[in-house]
Amino acid sequence: MDTFWFYFKEGLYHVLDWNAYDHILFLVVLTIPYTFSSWKRLLSLVTVFTIGHTISLSLAAYGVVKINTTLIEFLIPVTILITALYNIFTAGKKGRKEQVGVYLIAALFFGLIHGFGFSTYFKMMTASTESKFLPLLEYTLGIETSQIIIVLLVLLVSFIGQFVFRFSLRDWVMVVSAIVIGVAIPIFKNALIALNI
Repeated sequence: MDTFWFYFKEGLYHVLDWNAYDHILFLVVLTIPYTFSSWKRLLSLVTVFTIGHTISLSLAAYGVVKINTTLIEFLIPVTILITALYNIFTAGKKGRKEQVGVYLIAALFFGLIHGFGFSTYFKMMTASTESKFLPLLEYTLGIETSQIIIVLLVLLVSFIGQFVFRFSLRDWVMVVSAIVIGVAIPIFKNALIALNI
């Protein structure tokens, strides 16, 4: 039980760590176009995103795939910027609701990228562990719990913004996405410098 809580908390705090807030930013822009009334659609997106990063985390943990961490650190802010820009350009448009398949594919692909981002820390943590299966499940469960917390907080803040302060959903999505872009650009620039491009 002690090992369960250790890996669970490591997964939980790895996402909720303010020093590594890129994952939080992605969840914010993924969640912001939705309200509590569209929770089923949001749940399917977050689930597919989870499947993606669980697959890549598993592949990296077992050494099936070797990754360039510098490239992944560059691709993570790219996923944030793409999602935020997409939010801005589609905010308030009716066609957005009909493109569920596109969102699911994008969530899966972006999940794969974020999973590789988790893998470096996980591999360091389990370097002396023979079996990685249970630690992987426990760590992933911690990640999922933190994602649910973030999604619920974003939905709550969105509810307050729209129904208490009377922002329209379109304006709310555009403002929050623009703020996230402003925060993500320095991360992107630093990652670009690290890539030596």
